[in-house]
Amino acid sequence: MRNSSFWWILIVLMIILDLYVFQAVKLVAQPMGARAKTIIYIAYWVVSISAMVTLLLLPYLPFIQQSKFLRSTVFAIIIGLFFAKVVSALFFVIDDVRRGAQWLAGKLLFKQTEGETIQEGTRISRSAFLSWIGFAAGGGLFSTLIYGFGNKYRYHINNIPLSFPNLPVAFHGLKVVHISDIHTGSLTDKKAVLKGVEKILKEKPDVILFTGDLVNNVSEEADEFMEIFSRLKAPMGVYSTLGNHDYGDYAAWDTIEAKKANLDRIINIHHEMGWRLLMDEHVVLEKEGHQIALLGVQNISGKARFHSYGNMHKAYEGAAAYPFKILMSHDPSHWDAEVVPNFSDVDLTLAGHTHGMQFGVEIPGFKWSPVQYVYKQWAGLYEQSKQKLYVNRGFGFIGYPGRVGILPEITVFELKYGQGI
Repeated sequence: MRNSSFWWILIVLMIILDLYVFQAVKLVAQPMGARAKTIIYIAYWVVSISAMVTLLLLPYLPFIQQSKFLRSTVFAIIIGLFFAKVVSALFFVIDDVRRGAQWLAGKLLFKQTEGETIQEGTRISRSAFLSWIGFAAGGGLFSTLIYGFGNKYRYHINNIPLSFPNLPVAFHGLKVVHISDIHTGSLTDKKAVLKGVEKILKEKPDVILFTGDLVNNVSEEADEFMEIFSRLKAPMGVYSTLGNHDYGDYAAWDTIEAKKANLDRIINIHHEMGWRLLMDEHVVLEKEGHQIALLGVQNISGKARFHSYGNMHKAYEGAAAYPFKILMSHDPSHWDAEVVPNFSDVDLTLAGHTHGMQFGVEIPGFKWSPVQYVYKQWAGLYEQSKQKLYVNRGFGFIGYPGRVGILPEITVFELKYGQGI
């Protein structure tokens, strides 16, 4: 809310979009009576203007600002309405292009083409048809986003068996729970979050790994959830790394010292919860006299717009002697950018960051999300040669307070000695 120019630009775009979509509203309302038209036109502009006014006043409404749930829900509804209109407008553009091409063809052929009409009162015009399709698509998207509000705490357990020929036999059957992207700043239902933690504990993992983004922006967001997440315990320990949101890069700070103090507090929170935070380092996990290395780096991204803080070489130093290595790295783009080309003996990399965009389709044998056009590896298991990467879909959420098709994830790995997946 601090960047006022961004919000004014958004408002201008919303106005332009509303004026454009309103032309389609008038088209589909054409066959209706005068009273029905008036009601539809008034309703359209009441909703649209209310959305714009609420967006402008959102930072100044104390009853909304005091409630994370209300604030994020109102914002999500407004933005969801905006994107629903964008989707609808795509169909209107198709019709405008079609009619423009028709008009141009008529001019080139030196004859006038007639406008769109409803022939004999029985056939709908192409323009009206495309407009109805556009409204149906936009309305479907908006309804889906509203439905997704109820999915944000529906924690889904993914059981993934992974086999490695170089895994020490003593670690055969090791149960590893992987979670990522808690985003405490977005969480509002402590009972629901506790149920998620209890689901993890019910799996009786040998070790628990968290790959970053404990908060959205500031350390205070984690305070009321520390007691819940400190319940996470495992025989071999709970280990964690930092994500891009943990550094405070998306908040306004009065001084550099204040930003640093915030990061220091977040680091201390990990320790106070009993989590071993790995800052460009590795630890050794031991079982029955056999050892494997667990590496953890600060955020390293293969995307230019995200700042990289970590040092993979520092984390790896001394780890070459161990026969099997797990790397915790928040951003999956780090895998292609550095891990695969330079650290070919890192067997399993665990990441998060993408959330699967909290929107997509996942059915057996097929998955899709808009985030895949930005991230090559965005959810689930990926393999290259002998190396594996798993991208967790996130425990929490940010921005949109919901999930559509991509549920919050608790990943349970069972590591196995031998060939296979």
